[in-house]
Amino acid sequence: MRVFLTTDRLLLRRFTEDDLDDLVWLHGDPEVVRFLTGGRPTPRAHLRDQTLAKILAWYEQGPLSRWAAVELSSGDFIGWFALEPGDGHDLRQAELGYCLRAASWGRGYATEASRALIAKAFTDLGVHRVFAQTMAVNAASRRVMEKCGLIYLRTFHQHWDDPIPGTEHGEVEYELLRADWIRRVGPGGGGLGS
Repeated sequence: MRVFLTTDRLLLRRFTEDDLDDLVWLHGDPEVVRFLTGGRPTPRAHLRDQTLAKILAWYEQGPLSRWAAVELSSGDFIGWFALEPGDGHDLRQAELGYCLRAASWGRGYATEASRALIAKAFTDLGVHRVFAQTMAVNAASRRVMEKCGLIYLRTFHQHWDDPIPGTEHGEVEYELLRADWIRRVGPGGGGLGS
């Protein structure tokens, strides 16, 4: 097991091909994927051939990717967290992302791991900008972004062939620049992750 980062309650580790069943389970829960697919489960073949293959390839290309989140107290897979290359190639920008099982919601896990990832991005990975995007109507995800210090940047609209409910309100983007983060927490990172 290749551990990327630990927090007080979570361990983030590299995905392996053996994690496919957990990804299928997570992305098969309509409540979990409501703001990703409108509640439609993601097919197993797509998760295997596209999602997981992309994640595993990222590990070989650099420090930014997506990691399985494991609850330390139980050892259970609870979802994933990501710092993905901003435009697919620019390693100075990282897109923060997360997807957790519904039973883990409201426990502060998303904020805890996201803060630790931001600290690692700015102190260890050479990232200069962390950003996150979600549907404008995804209030819970927006709260996590704000708790982590990301600042609202813009609302934008995209064209979707098969829009999901809420799309008409647009997408939002939040960001945090390394210089602003250092001003808030100090050069040592303020103990926001290990």
